[in-house]
Amino acid sequence: MNNKITYARDKCTEETLSYRTTVETLLKEEQDVLATIQGDTDDAALKYIGLADSMLNLASHYIVMDGVAQALINQRNGEALNDARKTLYKSVIYLEKIVSNHIDAPYSDYSEKLDKIETVNPAVRFLLVRKMGLAIELLINAYGDNTKWKWAFVELEGRYAAVAKNLLNLRDIIVNSNFDSPHYEPTIRHLALAKHLLSQTADRYREKYELSANHIDDFQMAINFLSALRRLAIVTGDQVEAVNVKKKLDIWNVKLATDMEKQEKLEKLEELVKAK
Repeated sequence: MNNKITYARDKCTEETLSYRTTVETLLKEEQDVLATIQGDTDDAALKYIGLADSMLNLASHYIVMDGVAQALINQRNGEALNDARKTLYKSVIYLEKIVSNHIDAPYSDYSEKLDKIETVNPAVRFLLVRKMGLAIELLINAYGDNTKWKWAFVELEGRYAAVAKNLLNLRDIIVNSNFDSPHYEPTIRHLALAKHLLSQTADRYREKYELSANHIDDFQMAINFLSALRRLAIVTGDQVEAVNVKKKLDIWNVKLATDMEKQEKLEKLEELVKAK
């Protein structure tokens, strides 16, 4: 039995050697690129785009290393998964440096940032967003249902939803959504994905609020993402969706106000009990 275990572990080490080598290369390349970035320039923004993509490649290698461990020795590679999680956060952060982390904000608040990546066409932006979504999905699946990170992943998903939305060039969204536009398909698909992510994240934060610790901040975040969805619907001329989201927002805001009032009364009651 011990020989089988030893063989399996040696086989696991052998199978992941090439991935570990690539990991070291990608980490070295990341540091080299970071050393060349100076200031908030167009060149810096484009380099951050490259770094965000590189980190997704790096995270995929960590996830594969975990998959090999699960297949050969029936154990999760906790270190690889932890590195993958941290690496995906880095990818999101690099995109936030370019397009901001604003959730519900007018396009004018961050449009100057997008001007620095105007040469990055809609197809490239959409593929990057899809790639990030796939990497996050693979990571969550690798951790499994009973992970301690279950609710922490809501934040990662939320930050992903925000940058996915912010990568859209809303100044040209109507023109690019025209059927005759060469950017029609990636623009339409990116827009649909952004709306889906905003709606999904709103529901996830609401779920976290209801099933986790009942933190009002989580409910407020849910409302922020829902409000961002309504703003996006209005900007893109989808009046039907804007009206439907507004109805949902109204219900959630009433619920939030009621719950806040209940919490305030409970806190005052607890203070009275302590004072006695």
